[in-house]
Amino acid sequence: MELRIYNSRTRKKELFKPQREGEVTLYVCGVTVYDQSHIGHARSFIVFDTIVRYLEFAGYNVRYIRNFTDVDDKIIRKALEEGRSPEEIAERYIREFHEDMEALRVEKATYEPRATEYIPAIINMIKDLLRLGFAYAVNGNVYFSVEKFPGYGKLSGRNLEEMMAGARVEPDPTKLHPMDFALWKASKAGEPKWESPWGLGRPGWHIECSAMSTSLLGETLDIHGGGKDLIFPHHENELAQTEAVTGKPFVRYWIHNGFVTLKREKMSKSLGNFLTIREMLVRFHPEVIRMFLLSSHYRSPLDYTEGAIHKVEDGLTRMYTTLEHLSGYSRTAADADPPRELTGALDSFQEGFYSAMSDDFNTARAIGFLFDLIKKINRFLHELPETPIPPELKDRILQELKTAGELLGILKEDPKEFLEKIKTKRAEHYTVDVTVIQNLVDQRTLARQQKDWARADAIREELAQRKVILLDTPQGTTWKLQSE
Repeated sequence: MELRIYNSRTRKKELFKPQREGEVTLYVCGVTVYDQSHIGHARSFIVFDTIVRYLEFAGYNVRYIRNFTDVDDKIIRKALEEGRSPEEIAERYIREFHEDMEALRVEKATYEPRATEYIPAIINMIKDLLRLGFAYAVNGNVYFSVEKFPGYGKLSGRNLEEMMAGARVEPDPTKLHPMDFALWKASKAGEPKWESPWGLGRPGWHIECSAMSTSLLGETLDIHGGGKDLIFPHHENELAQTEAVTGKPFVRYWIHNGFVTLKREKMSKSLGNFLTIREMLVRFHPEVIRMFLLSSHYRSPLDYTEGAIHKVEDGLTRMYTTLEHLSGYSRTAADADPPRELTGALDSFQEGFYSAMSDDFNTARAIGFLFDLIKKINRFLHELPETPIPPELKDRILQELKTAGELLGILKEDPKEFLEKIKTKRAEHYTVDVTVIQNLVDQRTLARQQKDWARADAIREELAQRKVILLDTPQGTTWKLQSE
């Protein structure tokens, strides 16, 4: 199946063809390690984790960089506030980032370089820009001259006048043009610094990514990605300085994910309206967070609300419940005719799911096809509980669910264990005693077996008052807490 990707540079979907057959080079801008990562970061890394999973599923060998910016003004400020060194601050938040990603089932990248490990490569790239006339040095600082690069603005689609109008640029008499950006910054007291031909100093933000990507993946990348907020100025500046040095196209396909918003406002640390990944993990299962962040197309904004994520939690619980019932379905017969309800549902799912994933990694549509399959499996299990199915068909359905789950990073747990974890998390949130609830459910089951319907109804009513929803199935009664 052909893969089409929306290219932020051309603003249209394009057929994906990497430089080398069977290989993909991918660079995604990582975090600046001065604080805990928030749910907006999680969206970007889960989106690109899913993209990598699908590319590998499609047969590509993916070489993937996710970097760390470990020298930056924000890191320096944090270090001064806490009386620590910038290195200590960076180490702490790199460790916490790895812990967060592991919890969210985000797989490690092929390379996870730190900017400070590439100072020699950064200095060499700046030397080349100076030699080629694209940069100039002033008082120990080195700036890129945007007017010297004819294609400046081609990624964001804006000219210099429009950039000036939309940006808050501090006047700087040492710059030839207000939009010129720092490649090297002269050192200040108390800051990390390195020797360079222009004196002691440290690299600018944009040059770090260009040096790391070209050092590890070559002069032209197949895919470069990150959040939409990076298109300008970060990715625009990366593109300009890299193409100025190499004379080659820097990136073939640019991919940018939309923001996570809170009350329709972009979630960010600067605005103080963010939820950290750690806060989210206390309340929600990692797979719930993953599926919530994949429930909208990656290019669209995603507004966080309690109701929206609880709806996703309910949906994932329904998937696991179906998986548990199907796994335990005992009416199999080798000579049985495959039920059309299931064979047709499976064929529709396969066509729809993979078509959606090949259409610009449309996880929202793919999840929709997954829910359709779950709904049809449930209908079969509940409406035709006595109908046998061939063992190979049951195994095929379970395998398809496993494969789809693997691509999305969900359905990876034992169903019983997952459902218990969801009950526990909701019980903690609503301050509910799980043991008491289960005891009432067991009493109701016994009352029904004894045909004491009045007692069974009374217990159901009591459970409803405790916000407990009962699910009576051929395999027995399960329960969950309502979302709100």
